[in-house]
Amino acid sequence: MKKLIYITVIAGLVLATSCQDYLDTDNLYGKSLETFYSTPQDITEAMAGVYNAIYTPNVHSNESVAASLMSDLMLGGGGPDDKSAKWVDNFEDPAEDTYRDMWVQCYNGISRATAIIEKTAEADFSKYFASPEEAQGFKDQAIGEALFMRAFFYFRLGKFFGGVPMIITFDAPRDVPRSTYTETFAQIASDLKLAIETMPAVAFPDIPESEYGHANKWVAEAYLARVYLFYTGYMTNIEGQATSDLPLAEGGSLSSTDVANYLQDCIDNSGYALAEDFRNLWPYSYANIAAGQTVLPWAETEGLSWVGQDGHSPTFGTGNYETMFAQRFSFGDWGWSNGNIYTNRLSLFTAIRDNSMVPFGQGWGWCTINPKLFSQWDDNDPRKLGSILQVGQADQGTAGYQQDKGDHETGLFNKKYTAIQFDNGAGTVTGMFVQLYDWGNTDMQLMHAQDFIFMRFADVLLMHSEITGTADGMNAVRARAGLDPVAYSLAALKEERKHELAFEALRWFDLVRWGDVNTAFNEVISVRNSGSDANYSVTYRPETKGLVPIPETEMRLANGVYEQNPGW
Repeated sequence: MKKLIYITVIAGLVLATSCQDYLDTDNLYGKSLETFYSTPQDITEAMAGVYNAIYTPNVHSNESVAASLMSDLMLGGGGPDDKSAKWVDNFEDPAEDTYRDMWVQCYNGISRATAIIEKTAEADFSKYFASPEEAQGFKDQAIGEALFMRAFFYFRLGKFFGGVPMIITFDAPRDVPRSTYTETFAQIASDLKLAIETMPAVAFPDIPESEYGHANKWVAEAYLARVYLFYTGYMTNIEGQATSDLPLAEGGSLSSTDVANYLQDCIDNSGYALAEDFRNLWPYSYANIAAGQTVLPWAETEGLSWVGQDGHSPTFGTGNYETMFAQRFSFGDWGWSNGNIYTNRLSLFTAIRDNSMVPFGQGWGWCTINPKLFSQWDDNDPRKLGSILQVGQADQGTAGYQQDKGDHETGLFNKKYTAIQFDNGAGTVTGMFVQLYDWGNTDMQLMHAQDFIFMRFADVLLMHSEITGTADGMNAVRARAGLDPVAYSLAALKEERKHELAFEALRWFDLVRWGDVNTAFNEVISVRNSGSDANYSVTYRPETKGLVPIPETEMRLANGVYEQNPGW
């Protein structure tokens, strides 16, 4: 069975339930803040608790689902009872606490990361390593990784909620007002900059297999560029305060040149690289014959070969050098607390509704694909059918599709993160990952162990082109798709990001930072709603400034300390 890296070992040691009831430092199993963080094993377990905070119980607090529903490339979808998906898709809030799990889990992660930053700096690990240099290297990686993760969680909060309370020391008061947008992003930038300066510069091929899934110096460099682009774009195009600099909490700022240099360092020295074929990044391309495994006939016919999820020492696949940072998933069981939290619910919720075929399994049919994207996408671009699952097509393995099972049906689904299944050789069809990792529970809701990719090397190249105004990175991505080079322009860059990164939960934030969100939803689309012809349209409300509401429970607990976001 696949090993879930982000296990929670001491997640209960530091719990965040609200701004008023933030810390629980009861001694759990003999561990406490006074005695913990004293050994490398303590730090490893504590870091697992930090990563565990990425997972959210409520599907609408899942970053990939929330951002996908708001994207112009995807419709609400689902069935008649999936009203919350349709409301979010139409920029309405379906409940007073729609995004509260995101808020709470981010502050869980922030608190746990801050504890590591402070306690690791004080610890002496010398007796656990062969040399002082090895001990210091461990400390530097741990502190830098925790700094990155604190920035990761604050960036998630900032993208969705705007300025948020900044709590950057472990014993800081929790009932503080929201910081400004600029103050929030300045802290994010400072944490990332220090993470880059702190973590060892170990090239990806030299990173041990045990560290797969963990952040490193190169991931921090890539995220700093993403933060730079989002902040400067948001301030310029949404707030109307034009800027080309990213402020730092300690004073000063980072320029486009500074950020481009970080990206160039990542390109030159990280060891990450583009996969040979874009389609080989996604599990539908699995065509490797292993003992006891069958193959996906569709992928074999196409000549595809999945690179897998496990870097340069893959369990399955040929080795993935493109994925830089991902949320790792495993399986679940209904008998567990939060039994489905560790399965990829983007795959479950966006897979084809009430259709079970080989190789594509069923899901809830959320986030159907805008047919305008399909019709305007060059047929010669392999990323088109590499990203969009077109139903009713024998050559794509969807001839058995039965329509009229859901709403906002366009005949197009998210292929990158759809459910994959095949015959197990004994006449039973089960999920691909269930077979690969020999998991016993075959429930279709619990079988999605596909990683969700937060950052891949293609985005590094595209960001480098956007920040420098040069075409090399963009054209490297195009060349991988077999497309001719083009001259750099912002319009060309936007098109390239739309096609390369479609359905990866980045499009919504691109629209916001470019200021294109106000004009992205001005069309009426013909759809099928559970068997009836219908028209689909959404109404974006610019007064919200691209933000979601602060959870009402947090507003009440803050007792007037917070102000609600505009438009909510």
